[in-house]
Amino acid sequence: MKKVSIITILSAAVILVSCGGDVKRNPGSVYMPDMAYSRAYETYSDHSNLEEQGIHYNNRPVAGTIARGEEMPFPLQKDAAGDTANYAASKQIQNPLAALDAKDLKEAERLYLVNCGICHGTKLDGNGPLYKDGTGPYPAAPKNLMTLHMPDGQMFYSVTYGKNMMGSYASQLSRKQRWMVIHYIKAKQAEANAAAAPAAESTDKK
Repeated sequence: MKKVSIITILSAAVILVSCGGDVKRNPGSVYMPDMAYSRAYETYSDHSNLEEQGIHYNNRPVAGTIARGEEMPFPLQKDAAGDTANYAASKQIQNPLAALDAKDLKEAERLYLVNCGICHGTKLDGNGPLYKDGTGPYPAAPKNLMTLHMPDGQMFYSVTYGKNMMGSYASQLSRKQRWMVIHYIKAKQAEANAAAAPAAESTDKK
């Protein structure tokens, strides 16, 4: 009985000591604090001042990595500043996806409208809401995709790494989705060319 009383008293003393005193709120040194305390940023917000804060973030996946379940890795890395070798080489890369069926084409159209339409327009004519015939908030006219003669691979390179004023869409669209959007753009170009052919032929006969 005496032993039980002693054990009970000692246990109570340990609990009181451990719970009392000044609670340490500062965790001290943290390994990789950017991962422990991540900063939240909106997708389309300005990231230009991050380097000044010591934050190395470029909106793109880590080079050489492939997301789980994702296929069709792109063999070319982004060119170094002042170099265009990989951009030129991307002309030779073909779209690995077969022609889209009606269901996939509809999904590709949705992906285009969500991610590209705001700049390039619903008609792919470069006149989206951000430009709006020059009256919108974006001063420079985006590319008219209906008249853009660019190979599939080079288009994929541009969407993946960004080109000129357009940023990278690698974080918004998977590789498959990027190729699907390119299929959609090419399909719309083919439709426009097919519609223009009879008109040109009738003009030639006059």
